[in-house]
Amino acid sequence: MTYDPDNIFAKILRGELPCAKLYEDAETFVFLDIMPRADGHCLVIPKTPCRNILDASPAQMAAVMATTQKMARAVMAAFDAPGVTLQQFNEAAGGQEVFHLHVHVLPRHDGDRLRPPGQMADPEVLAGHAEKIRAALAQI
Repeated sequence: MTYDPDNIFAKILRGELPCAKLYEDAETFVFLDIMPRADGHCLVIPKTPCRNILDASPAQMAAVMATTQKMARAVMAAFDAPGVTLQQFNEAAGGQEVFHLHVHVLPRHDGDRLRPPGQMADPEVLAGHAEKIRAALAQI
């Protein structure tokens, strides 16, 4: 399988599509999922082309995981969550829908259930969640 430079995350990276940006460094980019399964659900992606972990370089994986750890701490703080779920899918048979490496970071509370996939969130609600996460990042 090859990388498609016109996938939705590549378009977000190029500024062709909007997103609720949370964090960026030289190697990674983080934004809110517009169909969140939990409040604060965000996506960590590498800035360089990479389909998934099967073709990622060790440097891409290291950068993505370092940022994933930072975002896990931030969403837990922002949503006063005692836990976090990380999800990562590879190829269609593995559940991957967007073929640009990404890690889902979801703050979790005891006994909560994830929302079903595919439900768009209210943009104003997402904006509020983004502000909470950015504020938490500033404290980390």
